[in-house]
Amino acid sequence: MDAHDRGSTPRHDDPGTPSDPTSSPEAGTPSDPTPSPEAGAASEPAEPPGSTPAPAPAPARTAIPTPRPTPPDPDPDPNPRTGVAALSLRHQIGVALALALVAIAVCVHIGMVFLHVAPVNTVTRQHGGAVDDWIYPEFEQNWKLFAPNPLQQNVAVQVRARIRGADGGSRTTGWYDLSAQDGRAIDGNPLPSHTQQNELRRSWDLFVATHDANNRPIGLRGSLSEAYLRRIAVLRMGREDALARGDVLVSVQVRSRTSNVPPPKWSDEKVSVQPVFRELSWWPVTADDTEGSVR
Repeated sequence: MDAHDRGSTPRHDDPGTPSDPTSSPEAGTPSDPTPSPEAGAASEPAEPPGSTPAPAPAPARTAIPTPRPTPPDPDPDPNPRTGVAALSLRHQIGVALALALVAIAVCVHIGMVFLHVAPVNTVTRQHGGAVDDWIYPEFEQNWKLFAPNPLQQNVAVQVRARIRGADGGSRTTGWYDLSAQDGRAIDGNPLPSHTQQNELRRSWDLFVATHDANNRPIGLRGSLSEAYLRRIAVLRMGREDALARGDVLVSVQVRSRTSNVPPPKWSDEKVSVQPVFRELSWWPVTADDTEGSVR
Protein backbone atom coordinates (compact mmCIF):
# COMPACT_ATOMS: atom_id res chain seq x y z
CA MET A 1 0.00 0.00 0.00
CA ASP A 2 1.26 3.47 -0.93
CA ALA A 3 2.21 5.96 1.77
CA HIS A 4 -0.33 8.48 0.45
CA ASP A 5 -3.17 6.03 0.65
CA ARG A 6 -5.59 6.62 3.51
CA GLY A 7 -7.72 3.68 4.00
CA SER A 8 -9.38 1.75 1.27
CA THR A 9 -10.70 4.85 -0.58
CA PRO A 10 -7.75 7.15 -1.16
CA ARG A 11 -8.49 10.89 -1.81
CA HIS A 12 -6.57 12.46 -4.65
CA ASP A 13 -6.31 16.28 -4.53
CA ASP A 14 -6.62 18.42 -7.63
CA PRO A 15 -3.10 19.05 -8.81
CA GLY A 16 -3.97 22.72 -9.51
CA THR A 17 -5.47 23.42 -6.05
CA PRO A 18 -3.27 23.36 -2.92
CA SER A 19 -4.43 21.16 -0.16
CA ASP A 20 -5.52 23.10 2.94
CA PRO A 21 -6.94 21.17 5.83
CA THR A 22 -8.62 24.27 7.23
CA SER A 23 -10.63 24.86 4.04
CA SER A 24 -12.23 21.46 4.13
CA PRO A 25 -15.79 21.34 5.33
CA GLU A 26 -14.88 18.43 7.48
CA ALA A 27 -12.51 20.54 9.58
CA GLY A 28 -15.44 22.47 11.10
CA THR A 29 -13.86 25.94 10.52
CA PRO A 30 -15.65 28.32 8.06
CA SER A 31 -13.66 29.47 5.08
CA ASP A 32 -12.97 33.26 5.04
CA PRO A 33 -11.15 34.55 1.98
CA THR A 34 -10.57 37.98 3.63
CA PRO A 35 -7.26 38.02 5.54
CA SER A 36 -7.26 39.37 9.08
CA PRO A 37 -5.55 42.67 9.91
CA GLU A 38 -2.92 40.86 11.88
CA ALA A 39 -2.11 38.68 8.94
CA GLY A 40 -1.85 41.68 6.66
CA ALA A 41 0.39 43.50 9.10
CA ALA A 42 2.61 40.47 9.44
CA SER A 43 2.95 40.07 5.67
CA GLU A 44 4.03 43.72 5.08
CA PRO A 45 7.68 44.44 5.79
CA ALA A 46 8.29 46.85 8.62
CA GLU A 47 9.75 50.24 7.72
CA PRO A 48 12.98 51.12 9.40
CA PRO A 49 12.72 53.88 11.97
CA GLY A 50 13.48 57.38 10.82
CA SER A 51 12.66 56.71 7.18
CA THR A 52 10.22 58.97 5.21
CA PRO A 53 7.13 57.18 4.00
CA ALA A 54 6.77 57.03 0.29
CA PRO A 55 4.09 59.34 -1.11
CA ALA A 56 0.85 57.80 -2.23
CA PRO A 57 0.56 57.51 -5.97
CA ALA A 58 -1.61 60.26 -7.60
CA PRO A 59 -4.93 59.13 -9.03
CA ALA A 60 -4.91 58.60 -12.71
CA ARG A 61 -6.52 61.44 -14.70
CA THR A 62 -8.97 60.69 -17.44
CA ALA A 63 -7.93 62.26 -20.67
CA ILE A 64 -10.62 64.58 -22.17
CA PRO A 65 -10.82 64.18 -25.90
CA THR A 66 -10.19 67.44 -27.73
CA PRO A 67 -12.87 68.17 -30.37
CA ARG A 68 -11.56 68.38 -33.81
CA PRO A 69 -11.91 71.85 -35.34
CA THR A 70 -14.48 72.19 -38.08
CA PRO A 71 -12.76 72.66 -41.36
CA PRO A 72 -13.54 76.04 -42.94
CA ASP A 73 -15.90 76.33 -45.86
CA PRO A 74 -13.79 75.80 -48.93
CA ASP A 75 -15.82 78.42 -50.85
CA PRO A 76 -17.51 80.95 -48.44
CA ASP A 77 -20.11 83.34 -49.87
CA PRO A 78 -18.71 86.88 -49.60
CA ASN A 79 -22.23 88.40 -49.76
CA PRO A 80 -24.70 86.27 -47.74
CA ARG A 81 -28.40 86.76 -48.50
CA THR A 82 -30.56 88.66 -46.01
CA GLY A 83 -34.21 89.68 -45.75
CA VAL A 84 -36.64 88.29 -48.32
CA ALA A 85 -33.79 86.98 -50.47
CA ALA A 86 -32.86 84.58 -47.68
CA LEU A 87 -36.27 82.88 -47.86
CA SER A 88 -37.09 79.92 -49.98
CA LEU A 89 -38.66 80.37 -53.40
CA ARG A 90 -42.13 79.44 -52.15
CA HIS A 91 -42.01 82.00 -49.33
CA GLN A 92 -40.64 84.66 -51.67
CA ILE A 93 -43.61 84.16 -53.96
CA GLY A 94 -46.02 84.48 -51.00
CA VAL A 95 -44.40 87.70 -49.80
CA ALA A 96 -44.49 89.15 -53.32
CA LEU A 97 -48.21 88.37 -53.68
CA ALA A 98 -48.99 89.92 -50.28
CA LEU A 99 -47.10 93.10 -51.11
CA ALA A 100 -48.85 93.30 -54.48
CA LEU A 101 -52.29 93.01 -52.86
CA VAL A 102 -51.43 95.69 -50.29
CA ALA A 103 -50.15 98.02 -53.02
CA ILE A 104 -53.32 97.51 -55.10
CA ALA A 105 -55.58 98.16 -52.09
CA VAL A 106 -53.68 101.36 -51.22
CA CYS A 107 -53.89 102.63 -54.79
CA VAL A 108 -57.62 101.88 -54.99
CA HIS A 109 -58.27 103.61 -51.65
CA ILE A 110 -56.31 106.72 -52.66
CA GLY A 111 -58.17 106.85 -55.96
CA MET A 112 -61.57 106.52 -54.28
CA VAL A 113 -60.79 109.27 -51.78
CA PHE A 114 -59.57 111.52 -54.58
CA LEU A 115 -62.78 110.97 -56.58
CA HIS A 116 -64.84 111.61 -53.44
CA VAL A 117 -63.30 115.01 -52.67
CA ALA A 118 -62.74 116.06 -56.30
CA PRO A 119 -65.29 118.17 -58.20
CA VAL A 120 -67.99 116.38 -60.15
CA ASN A 121 -66.54 114.78 -63.29
CA THR A 122 -67.34 112.07 -65.79
CA VAL A 123 -66.07 109.25 -63.57
CA THR A 124 -68.10 110.34 -60.55
CA ARG A 125 -71.22 110.73 -62.69
CA GLN A 126 -70.96 107.14 -63.90
CA HIS A 127 -69.52 105.47 -60.80
CA GLY A 128 -70.59 107.77 -57.98
CA GLY A 129 -72.48 104.95 -56.25
CA ALA A 130 -69.40 102.73 -56.10
CA VAL A 131 -67.32 105.60 -54.73
CA ASP A 132 -69.88 106.33 -52.00
CA ASP A 133 -70.11 102.65 -51.06
CA TRP A 134 -66.34 102.58 -50.59
CA ILE A 135 -66.13 105.84 -48.62
CA TYR A 136 -69.15 105.70 -46.32
CA PRO A 137 -69.18 105.33 -43.42
CA GLU A 138 -65.60 104.37 -42.53
CA PHE A 139 -63.64 106.86 -44.67
CA GLU A 140 -65.93 109.87 -44.70
CA GLN A 141 -64.09 113.11 -45.46
CA ASN A 142 -65.24 116.37 -43.85
CA TRP A 143 -63.42 119.38 -45.29
CA LYS A 144 -65.36 122.04 -43.41
CA LEU A 145 -62.46 122.53 -41.01
CA PHE A 146 -60.29 123.70 -43.93
CA ALA A 147 -62.99 125.80 -45.61
CA PRO A 148 -62.52 129.59 -45.86
CA ASN A 149 -65.25 130.01 -43.27
CA PRO A 150 -65.18 127.00 -40.92
CA LEU A 151 -68.06 126.15 -38.64
CA GLN A 152 -68.33 128.48 -35.67
CA GLN A 153 -71.57 127.20 -34.15
CA ASN A 154 -72.59 124.36 -31.89
CA VAL A 155 -75.78 122.61 -33.01
CA ALA A 156 -77.57 120.31 -30.57
CA VAL A 157 -80.58 118.15 -31.46
CA GLN A 158 -83.18 117.71 -28.71
CA VAL A 159 -86.42 115.75 -28.50
CA ARG A 160 -89.45 115.44 -26.25
CA ALA A 161 -92.48 113.15 -26.35
CA ARG A 162 -96.16 112.89 -25.51
CA ILE A 163 -97.02 109.73 -23.63
CA ARG A 164 -100.37 108.14 -22.86
CA GLY A 165 -100.27 106.36 -19.54
CA ALA A 166 -101.86 103.06 -18.59
CA ASP A 167 -104.62 104.94 -16.75
CA GLY A 168 -105.54 106.86 -19.92
CA GLY A 169 -103.90 110.13 -18.90
CA SER A 170 -101.46 112.03 -21.12
CA ARG A 171 -98.23 113.79 -20.22
CA THR A 172 -95.39 115.57 -22.01
CA THR A 173 -91.78 114.87 -21.12
CA GLY A 174 -89.02 117.42 -20.89
CA TRP A 175 -86.41 118.01 -23.56
CA TYR A 176 -83.71 115.36 -23.93
CA ASP A 177 -80.44 116.62 -25.39
CA LEU A 178 -79.45 113.80 -27.73
CA SER A 179 -76.33 115.57 -29.00
CA ALA A 180 -75.02 115.95 -25.46
CA GLN A 181 -75.56 112.23 -24.88
CA ASP A 182 -73.50 111.40 -27.97
CA GLY A 183 -70.80 113.84 -26.84
CA ARG A 184 -70.52 112.17 -23.44
CA ALA A 185 -70.30 108.75 -25.10
CA ILE A 186 -67.50 109.94 -27.43
CA ASP A 187 -65.51 111.90 -24.84
CA GLY A 188 -62.63 109.77 -23.57
CA ASN A 189 -63.54 106.84 -25.85
CA PRO A 190 -60.61 105.93 -28.13
CA LEU A 191 -62.87 103.91 -30.46
CA PRO A 192 -66.32 105.54 -30.58
CA SER A 193 -68.92 104.01 -32.87
CA HIS A 194 -70.09 105.68 -36.06
CA THR A 195 -73.60 105.67 -34.64
CA GLN A 196 -72.51 107.94 -31.81
CA GLN A 197 -70.50 110.19 -34.12
CA ASN A 198 -72.57 110.49 -37.26
CA GLU A 199 -76.11 109.10 -37.00
CA LEU A 200 -77.84 112.03 -35.29
CA ARG A 201 -75.66 114.72 -36.86
CA ARG A 202 -76.10 113.47 -40.40
CA SER A 203 -79.84 112.95 -39.98
CA TRP A 204 -80.25 116.58 -38.89
CA ASP A 205 -78.01 117.84 -41.72
CA LEU A 206 -80.12 115.85 -44.18
CA PHE A 207 -83.33 117.31 -42.76
CA VAL A 208 -82.06 120.90 -43.00
CA ALA A 209 -80.78 120.36 -46.55
CA THR A 210 -84.16 118.98 -47.74
CA HIS A 211 -86.46 121.52 -46.00
CA ASP A 212 -86.95 125.24 -46.31
CA ALA A 213 -87.00 127.80 -43.52
CA ASN A 214 -90.64 126.92 -42.72
CA ASN A 215 -89.78 123.22 -42.33
CA ARG A 216 -91.54 122.26 -45.56
CA PRO A 217 -89.96 119.39 -47.53
CA ILE A 218 -88.18 120.07 -50.79
CA GLY A 219 -88.35 117.17 -53.24
CA LEU A 220 -88.72 113.47 -52.52
CA ARG A 221 -85.87 113.29 -50.03
CA GLY A 222 -87.75 115.60 -47.66
CA SER A 223 -90.21 112.90 -46.60
CA LEU A 224 -87.40 110.36 -46.32
CA SER A 225 -85.40 112.66 -44.03
CA GLU A 226 -88.47 113.21 -41.80
CA ALA A 227 -89.03 109.47 -41.39
CA TYR A 228 -85.34 108.91 -40.67
CA LEU A 229 -85.15 111.62 -38.01
CA ARG A 230 -88.43 110.52 -36.42
CA ARG A 231 -87.29 106.93 -36.06
CA ILE A 232 -84.04 108.01 -34.43
CA ALA A 233 -86.02 110.13 -31.95
CA VAL A 234 -88.35 107.22 -31.13
CA LEU A 235 -85.39 104.89 -30.64
CA ARG A 236 -83.62 107.33 -28.32
CA MET A 237 -86.75 107.91 -26.23
CA GLY A 238 -87.03 104.19 -25.70
CA ARG A 239 -83.48 104.15 -24.33
CA GLU A 240 -84.13 107.01 -21.90
CA ASP A 241 -86.60 104.99 -19.79
CA ALA A 242 -89.20 107.68 -20.39
CA LEU A 243 -91.91 105.05 -20.74
CA ALA A 244 -93.23 103.14 -17.76
CA ARG A 245 -94.95 99.78 -18.01
CA GLY A 246 -98.19 100.17 -19.94
CA ASP A 247 -97.29 103.61 -21.37
CA VAL A 248 -97.67 104.33 -25.07
CA LEU A 249 -95.54 106.78 -27.06
CA VAL A 250 -98.04 108.96 -28.97
CA SER A 251 -95.91 111.63 -30.69
CA VAL A 252 -92.47 113.22 -30.65
CA GLN A 253 -91.18 116.72 -31.32
CA VAL A 254 -87.64 117.59 -32.41
CA ARG A 255 -85.85 120.91 -32.17
CA SER A 256 -82.34 122.23 -32.66
CA ARG A 257 -80.41 124.50 -30.33
CA THR A 258 -77.79 126.58 -32.12
CA SER A 259 -75.26 128.70 -30.24
CA ASN A 260 -72.19 130.57 -31.42
CA VAL A 261 -68.77 129.43 -30.33
CA PRO A 262 -67.41 132.15 -28.02
CA PRO A 263 -64.27 133.88 -29.34
CA PRO A 264 -60.95 133.51 -27.52
CA LYS A 265 -60.11 135.88 -24.70
CA TRP A 266 -57.48 137.73 -26.67
CA SER A 267 -59.93 138.53 -29.52
CA ASP A 268 -61.93 141.77 -29.74
CA GLU A 269 -64.72 140.06 -31.69
CA LYS A 270 -68.20 140.37 -30.16
CA VAL A 271 -70.76 137.65 -30.84
CA SER A 272 -74.07 136.77 -29.27
CA VAL A 273 -74.04 133.74 -27.02
CA GLN A 274 -77.83 133.45 -26.82
CA PRO A 275 -79.02 130.14 -28.31
CA VAL A 276 -81.42 130.05 -31.23
CA PHE A 277 -84.05 127.28 -31.36
CA ARG A 278 -85.71 125.73 -34.37
CA GLU A 279 -88.73 123.68 -33.36
CA LEU A 280 -90.42 121.23 -35.66
CA SER A 281 -94.04 120.19 -35.50
CA TRP A 282 -95.27 117.22 -33.52
CA TRP A 283 -94.91 113.97 -35.42
CA PRO A 284 -97.29 111.13 -34.59
CA VAL A 285 -95.58 107.83 -33.87
CA THR A 286 -96.79 104.95 -36.04
CA ALA A 287 -96.29 101.21 -35.79
CA ASP A 288 -93.66 101.41 -38.55
CA ASP A 289 -91.63 103.81 -36.44
CA THR A 290 -91.62 101.56 -33.39
CA GLU A 291 -90.93 98.40 -35.43
CA GLY A 292 -88.16 100.14 -37.31
CA SER A 293 -86.62 101.31 -34.04
CA VAL A 294 -86.65 97.78 -32.67
CA ARG A 295 -84.91 96.52 -35.80
